[in-house]
Amino acid sequence: MNPSDTSRQITAGSINDALRGVRVLDFTQIGAGPLAAMQLGDMGADVIKIEAPGGDIGRKLGPPWQEGESVVSMSFNRNKRSLVIDMKHAQGSALVRRLASQSDVVLESFRPGVMERLGIGYEALRAVNPALVFGSVSAYGQTGPWRDKAGVDGIVQAVSGLMSNVGDEDSPPMKVLVPAVDMVTGFISTSAVLAALRVRDATGQGQHLDLSLYNAAIMLQQSAIASYLSSGELPLRTGTAAPYSAPNEAYPTKDGWIMIAAYHDDRWRALCRLLGDPDLADHPDFATIPKRVANRKGLMSVLKVHLAARTSAEWQALMEAEDIICGPIADYGMVMQSPQLAHNGLIVDTQSSVAGSVRMPGMSMCDRDGQSRVHQGPPAIGEHTTEILAEFGLTREEIDALLAAGAVRQRPAAAS
Repeated sequence: MNPSDTSRQITAGSINDALRGVRVLDFTQIGAGPLAAMQLGDMGADVIKIEAPGGDIGRKLGPPWQEGESVVSMSFNRNKRSLVIDMKHAQGSALVRRLASQSDVVLESFRPGVMERLGIGYEALRAVNPALVFGSVSAYGQTGPWRDKAGVDGIVQAVSGLMSNVGDEDSPPMKVLVPAVDMVTGFISTSAVLAALRVRDATGQGQHLDLSLYNAAIMLQQSAIASYLSSGELPLRTGTAAPYSAPNEAYPTKDGWIMIAAYHDDRWRALCRLLGDPDLADHPDFATIPKRVANRKGLMSVLKVHLAARTSAEWQALMEAEDIICGPIADYGMVMQSPQLAHNGLIVDTQSSVAGSVRMPGMSMCDRDGQSRVHQGPPAIGEHTTEILAEFGLTREEIDALLAAGAVRQRPAAAS
């Protein structure tokens, strides 16, 4: 696209309008890529989710299901419209090139080389649109010895070292149960696209972005890997404890658990006073952060006895009055009752034409006006096919011919 086209400029100051006029073709599936595209949609981009006739394979992830729709998939796909194209069909791949000539961003998450074999890789699309920003999300990157390996969040958690650090000292390797690598890859991918659009606006030239779960997983472990490179020592699994400070972990209370970060000297002394054991602050084993880290087990044994005397809520009130950083270990039921969550507007209500009302975390950048950023609920497969093609300038006859040839599909219930 021509970056100087005034019809595509920002027309309002809100961050959820920042990408108004930017058109994104989203070929991604499952988690990382769809999250990146969804964030672009949250910021006002027109995101067109292009799916094969069977749909994004993420639609098969569940439970839970809501009216037959995957809640996991819907959580990554608000603010998008769905267009079904059979990209193995000659007319389908030709259509993709036509759409790309009128778009700003392409995101895809096939294995390296798949888009090229379909005739819609970066070079093919750059030929019709030199300003195109083309992002490829893969497990290990577009080059290198692991280029052709398949990988998903859990596998990359394993091979990146992340899984070796999760759990207690005596537990087997464990994974982060939320798809942490998918999430951080999505966030990094969004940042990369925004930076590339900035370059495009300045130079008129697009570029190919190589975005991988593996690189993102390494970046996620910034401090841990830096510590290993400095010391040469493999980190120990320390459960809830931070390996570089103490007390900075979860402790049992009379009715649950509380996370305490009281490792700075003034907070450490305040905690000891609050526990009724001020002399503990100067105990030879606990007087400094390095000593408390080295003698963590002994420290935890002492603190557990004191903390078992009161409830989490009682300790939280007492500690916050002394500026000791702490918080209860909340389950999702407790989180949904949080007054801060409600104040920040972090849960949004979207509408699916199939599943009805779907609640999910919304966009949380900068302000709390999250509801206004939901302009399109998670789409059903092919829900917007004919609508989108008409917007790209295809005539009714051209659309009917593509439908008849099987190059595109329209969801029957939405055909009208």
